[in-house]
Amino acid sequence: MLELAGIIILGILAQWVAWKFKIPAILPLILIGLLVGPLATLFTEDHSKLIQPIWDGTKGLFPGESLFYFVSLAISIILFEGGLTLRKSEILNVGSVIINLITVAVVITFFGAGIAAHFIFDLSWPISFLFSSLIIVTGPTVITPILRNIPLKKDISAVLKWEGILIDPIGALVAVLVFEFIRAGGGEEFTFTALIEFGKIVLFGFTFGFTFAHALAFAIKKNVIPHYLLNVVTLASVLAVFVLSDAFAHESGLLSVVIMGMVLGNVNLPNLEEILYFKESLSVLLISILFILLSANINIQDLELIYNWKAVLLFVSVVFLVRPLGVFLSSIKSGLKTNEKLFISWVGPRGIVAAGIASLFGLKLQKEGVAGSEYITPLVFMIVLGTVLLNATTARFFAKVVGVFLTKSEGILIIGASKFSRLIAVYLKNNNRHVVLVDSNRDNIKKAKNLGIEAIEGSIYSDQLQNNVELSDIGYLMALTGNSNINKYSINKFKSQFGENGSFRLITTEEMNDPENNPQEGLFSHTDDYYRLIELVEKYPGISEIKIENKEHYSTIIELTKDEDIIPLFIKNTNKSIRIISSYSEEIKEIEEGSYLAYLGKPIDVEVID
Repeated sequence: MLELAGIIILGILAQWVAWKFKIPAILPLILIGLLVGPLATLFTEDHSKLIQPIWDGTKGLFPGESLFYFVSLAISIILFEGGLTLRKSEILNVGSVIINLITVAVVITFFGAGIAAHFIFDLSWPISFLFSSLIIVTGPTVITPILRNIPLKKDISAVLKWEGILIDPIGALVAVLVFEFIRAGGGEEFTFTALIEFGKIVLFGFTFGFTFAHALAFAIKKNVIPHYLLNVVTLASVLAVFVLSDAFAHESGLLSVVIMGMVLGNVNLPNLEEILYFKESLSVLLISILFILLSANINIQDLELIYNWKAVLLFVSVVFLVRPLGVFLSSIKSGLKTNEKLFISWVGPRGIVAAGIASLFGLKLQKEGVAGSEYITPLVFMIVLGTVLLNATTARFFAKVVGVFLTKSEGILIIGASKFSRLIAVYLKNNNRHVVLVDSNRDNIKKAKNLGIEAIEGSIYSDQLQNNVELSDIGYLMALTGNSNINKYSINKFKSQFGENGSFRLITTEEMNDPENNPQEGLFSHTDDYYRLIELVEKYPGISEIKIENKEHYSTIIELTKDEDIIPLFIKNTNKSIRIISSYSEEIKEIEEGSYLAYLGKPIDVEVID
């Protein structure tokens, strides 16, 4: 009981440390696992581990095959949660690159890392290629916290995020085929059987994932499932799909749950954010337990096998030769620039799937006496720990070195998706700004998406926005809801992360009636609150522009905008950049000739200006 409680306590402590120091949680988790596992044998009196997942095969916390059953089920939940976060709109510009990364790059990694392992460690070809198949995957649980702390273009974040999630079941599939090849002894008979098994995995994986996703979505939309059971029924469904798919085609379960998550994440499902939030919390707990268990299960003798220069040479070959080669060949004729390809090449940390399956296959082959199989688990963990440590400590610096680090984030996050917010968003998007609307009202979000605006349904009181890697290029925050408390809360919570260039909110009715207390973060006008703006939008549902000939001309225009039916919004400079007009500043200095004033309301009479 003490060991089980200790794993959970240490796991959550590691998650807190990772949050505090902005590093992937896998790093402290693996270190804790090694400390209470193999390294503990160096200082305990009886040379035993403090946590012993498996001991003599039939003893320990998870005797026999139970550890690997738990690992498989936990990974299925983690991958389903990852699939829920995938959105079709994210890959409009980089879809071909992602497809190549999970096909072309997989082949390059498989053969490149396999050849390196064979010649560096003198392993047999089957064991070498089992190792290479296990490190095909990049870990979404590792990539997300790394990207979360680096302001990048949306396309780069989308490529790494999608690759990390989609490649997991592919890597697992390849590893299973190589594993079965080793156990069967190879030969033509196996090759034919492998092709049949591959077809079954793809067929049942897609069929079960697609079918059960739509069945669950239908049940949720028709209120067949009571609200208080929604999350646990979804969890049970994921486990059922994983187990059922695996029963029909061995190792097809991972593909099924990823497909199930992707479908549910893109069918406009009610309560999706609630389900995602529950699965995210569950994934944090499972990841915490898994990495400590798997690290603790390694023996000190396994670590001694790779305590030499050969491990360093293999690591360098995989990270600095094989990974870049796969990325550059996968992105030929893509829209990615050379510096963007370099950054994607640099960020390729391995995660839970590699560690989990390596532990499973390594122990099974050792029991069967396969020569060289004792290298599988320590070599894979060396790649996992090494890539995580490298990327966690250098990704931000490397992003700056190659020039993909956004020194000035120009994206705009708008809290609230009312008609006025949608009008603002359309104007900004048409002027080449990345705009994201956030609202808990599903109808508002749907209307925004119908206009082609990127919109997120969710609550500002959750951590959903702060954990969203696609918002890494956001530098402006505008709170435009009709609730002054929400607007103020949004500014206080998000201004440090999303408002580095400016955080603004609509003034309240009280502030409108008291011009002396006009807030510095006030938007547009100190005489118009949310209700005035909505009223004006109903009368004039469009944003107009008027060219500014010179500063005197601008002063004349501003005089006209004192009309209650005209509200100035933005200044569009000659270089097409947008300046948000603050209610706090009545006069904007350094107006460029040829700029435009964007405003809401009735048309400004040009003849009066002339």
